Amino acid sequence: MGAAFFYHLTRAPLEATLPILLGKSLGAGWKVAVRGPNRDRMEWLDQKLWLGPEDAFLPHGLSGGPHDAQQPVLLTTVGQAAANDPACLMAIDGAEVSPEEVKALERVCILFDGTDEDAMQVARGQWKALTGAGCSAQYWSEESGRWEKKAES
Repeated sequence: MGAAFFYHLTRAPLEATLPILLGKSLGAGWKVAVRGPNRDRMEWLDQKLWLGPEDAFLPHGLSGGPHDAQQPVLLTTVGQAAANDPACLMAIDGAEVSPEEVKALERVCILFDGTDEDAMQVARGQWKALTGAGCSAQYWSEESGRWEKKAES
C-alpha cells in the first residue's frame, strides 16, 4: 500500500521542484505519471522540462504519442489513464487523486502552490478525503529553506 506525500511549495516554483522529485522517482526505478488539470498546462510543463539543464535531462513525453507506454515520465490530464504503468503519480494544480490510486501505487505526490489560497484549500480537501479513506499521508513544507516533514497520518 502506497502513501500520499503533500508538497507545500513556498520557495521554489513547480517547474523547479518537480524535476527534483521526478529525478528521485526515476532513481528509485519508478515510472511516473504527472497529472494536471488540462492539456495547455501540461504542454507548458513539457516545454519547461525540455528546457532544463543538460546534465539534468528528464526523459518524458506528453500523453497521446505513439510511445506512451515506454515513457519513464508521462504527462497526463485528469481523466486520462497513464499508459506507462506508473509506480508513482504526481498531481499538480489540484488534479484529482483517488484513495484507490494511493493504495495501488508506490507513491502519490500532490504538489500545491503555498502562495495560492485556493490551491491550499484544495490540498486540505484532498488530505481530508485521502486520510479519511484510510490512506497514509505525509505533509512536507519548504518554508524553512529545506524540505521538512510537518505532519503524518
